[in-house]
Amino acid sequence: MRTALTIAGSDSSGGAGIQADIKTMMANGVYAMSAITALTAQNTTGVTAIMEATPEFLKEQLDNVFTDIRPDAVKIGMVASSGLIETIADRLTCYKAENVVVDPVMVATSGARLIGEDAIKTLTAKLLPLASVVTPNIPEAEVLCGMDAGTISTEDDMIRAAKHISETYDCAVLLKGGHSVNDANDLLYRPDGEYKWFRGKRIDNPNTHGTGCTLSSAIASNLARGYDLNTAVELAKDYISGALAAMLDLGKGSGPMDHGFDMTGRFAVHSAQEAE
Repeated sequence: MRTALTIAGSDSSGGAGIQADIKTMMANGVYAMSAITALTAQNTTGVTAIMEATPEFLKEQLDNVFTDIRPDAVKIGMVASSGLIETIADRLTCYKAENVVVDPVMVATSGARLIGEDAIKTLTAKLLPLASVVTPNIPEAEVLCGMDAGTISTEDDMIRAAKHISETYDCAVLLKGGHSVNDANDLLYRPDGEYKWFRGKRIDNPNTHGTGCTLSSAIASNLARGYDLNTAVELAKDYISGALAAMLDLGKGSGPMDHGFDMTGRFAVHSAQEAE
């Protein structure tokens, strides 16, 4: 069985972070492992408390994973401090990690910055150059390009921004277009200058908590299984569309997706089906 590691924070409500990552990896056919960067107290209505891991403890987690069950791919989610980012970069370099997918969680849907300037500088200097592919949304791409908010407003703007990020960090870029430019059309730009649009139809589901975590984890899972990047992205988009289309409705706020919508078998039957 192929393996994948998620390096991210914990979401106590299960919709995002390592919980979403592990569910996604399992649903996409790989063995999932985790290194936790922070504990959060949160639910579908918001986050009330965060407790970060220390760089030393994060290092211990990573060393224990890589020296025993080596991951075939690594997904990195939200990491809020420079010390933790430096630890991740150091360990990935030490172990020559492959198929590194970085979801640069920096800007909330509201536009608020989620990590400080020092952490952004460390992320761009130390971690992005190690990435096989980085998966920013439009506000995050604007930060990575040093642009003002609202600068990326057309598909041509997306191409220029993705090109800039790809050339700067020598990695592929999946620029997600759902933040106001188009209806879930994402752009994959490669370091060789080739690019491909992945067209998608926006699904009318208000419960979108954890979509970024899920997409990047699905890409990492598919890379771990040996798919090329185009196929890995295409399969990941199909998976997240199915998870959204299942219309799971839990919680009082923006709820989680149904990560197990496609799982079948005696032990994977949903409770509603059991009742029938």
